[in-house]
Amino acid sequence: MSDAPIYFTSDNAAGMCPEVLQALIAANDGPAAAYGHDPLTQALEAQFAELFEYPVTVLLVSTGTAANALSLAALTPPWGCVLCHADSHIQHDECGAPEFFTAGAKLQPLAGARGKLCPDALAAALRQKKGDVHSVQPSAVSLTQATEVGSVYTLDELEAIGAVCRQAGVGLHMDGARFANALARLDCSPAEMTWQRGVDVLSFGASKNGAMAAEAIVVFDPGLARELAFRRKRAGHLLSKTRFCAAQLQGYLHDDAWLRHARHANAMAARLAHGLAAVPGVTLSAPVEANIVFCQLPEAVLSGLQAAGFMFYTGRWAPGVARLVTSFATREDEVDALLAEATRLAG
Repeated sequence: MSDAPIYFTSDNAAGMCPEVLQALIAANDGPAAAYGHDPLTQALEAQFAELFEYPVTVLLVSTGTAANALSLAALTPPWGCVLCHADSHIQHDECGAPEFFTAGAKLQPLAGARGKLCPDALAAALRQKKGDVHSVQPSAVSLTQATEVGSVYTLDELEAIGAVCRQAGVGLHMDGARFANALARLDCSPAEMTWQRGVDVLSFGASKNGAMAAEAIVVFDPGLARELAFRRKRAGHLLSKTRFCAAQLQGYLHDDAWLRHARHANAMAARLAHGLAAVPGVTLSAPVEANIVFCQLPEAVLSGLQAAGFMFYTGRWAPGVARLVTSFATREDEVDALLAEATRLAG
């Protein structure tokens, strides 16, 4: 092993996957029309329509925060509220961007086991103070797939949440920063995990799985498309050289590279979890379903691993709880090196 740090902090720590990098280099050959009028960007929408088996509108942005905040702004008036999980990214890690882009709409966090919204609790919250002029009005629901704690909604769970949203007449947004990891876990089609379950807008993430700065707002409700186009421009997220974002996503999707990389990341997390479960004193906090592992580590193991150059987050949760995230670039020997060091420290 190298003396360089080994990163399990986030899948954002990885660079670009080869397919994305090659597509980006190829897109740099010669000039092209700006602001999405280039052939790559125009072809990408057709590629997404084929992928999702639906006539979608696709708007490219450079960050997941932009994709989430702009999507929610199109679903929610300033006097509305977005119901989301208490551990969601929009609640904890976007510095008020959803509130900013919605012109002041409120986020209403809800509890739920393993980072998931409970359909019954959601239905009850959607009924509260409906029509009361003194209260913000429930206007949208946002769920994360895979969740911030690494769990994955089943298709039945998504169906139940979609049904609740339809009954309440509110839009459903999916934060898909780790969409590929969830899809690989469920082994279903993108359509089955989105519009067929009632999703109106998807934040399609790619940066965590091999892209550089390429995310897509995938719009299933055609009534939202025109507004989102203006919102994107007004927010400063219409890229002039859009072809470089489109090229990344074309390389990402080509020949199912995105799913191969997600399956690899998930497999590395499973390998890591299986090995940690055998280390004395280590307890897995939850089953591993995607590419995130939460575990309780003895202090000697936790501090010893960090001192040995293994990078991961701790301190945000209960004492001794660590979060380790794998990516398309995580190697088996890196996982095995961490497991060997953890075993040595525990001994």
